Amino acid sequence: MQNKKHIFFDLDHTIWDFDRNAEETLSELFHTYKLNELGLSSCADFITTYTENNHQLWADYHLGKITKEFLRAERFSKTFIQLGIHPDAVPHEFEDDYVNISPTKTNLFDGAENVLAYLQQRYTLHIISNGFKETTLTKMDLSRLNPYFTNVIISEDVGVNKPNPVIFEYALDKAKASKEESIMIGDSLEADIYGALGFGIEAIFFNPTKKEKPEDVKKQIVHLKELLSLF
Repeated sequence: MQNKKHIFFDLDHTIWDFDRNAEETLSELFHTYKLNELGLSSCADFITTYTENNHQLWADYHLGKITKEFLRAERFSKTFIQLGIHPDAVPHEFEDDYVNISPTKTNLFDGAENVLAYLQQRYTLHIISNGFKETTLTKMDLSRLNPYFTNVIISEDVGVNKPNPVIFEYALDKAKASKEESIMIGDSLEADIYGALGFGIEAIFFNPTKKEKPEDVKKQIVHLKELLSLF
């Protein structure tokens, strides 16, 4: 892409396949904790309900409406209540086990490593993540993503989340990059795309589930391999 030198990627839901890794973890925990004996007959329903709640809570977290602690406490509690199980019936270690196990999963979106290897030869790559610091670093390490990226910017270190312009300014300063030579790629319209556009840098919406694209979002991809022809 003309004049671009720096590509800033989101991590979760963009490179690291959050939902697939969460599904694997939740399936394991469903059987470990024998949730069927507590009245949850369907592991699939449990995963679907949790995923919906988790996505909504993360959207609120991006916007600074809730804290990290509230998100972690609420996502499973709300899920169990919706499925007719009192949260107190589930061992308190469930959330800790999820937080410890999920980041060790290494499923990436299809083609991620090939695309990153290609782009790395031509551009300087960076991560800007609203993910929690300890889990983000684990994901990067175990998924062998660190060699591709010059900087990993984590919102907990900066003190604000995307879409706050402060985190984009911090990232560009650390990369020694100008707005004109930078571009953001991510799955969250609010955090990644509108955050970047509002700050004054171009953005590409990663939309693997083919949600309806707003008219004011000019660039989108549904598969990471599309970046090979764009850059």
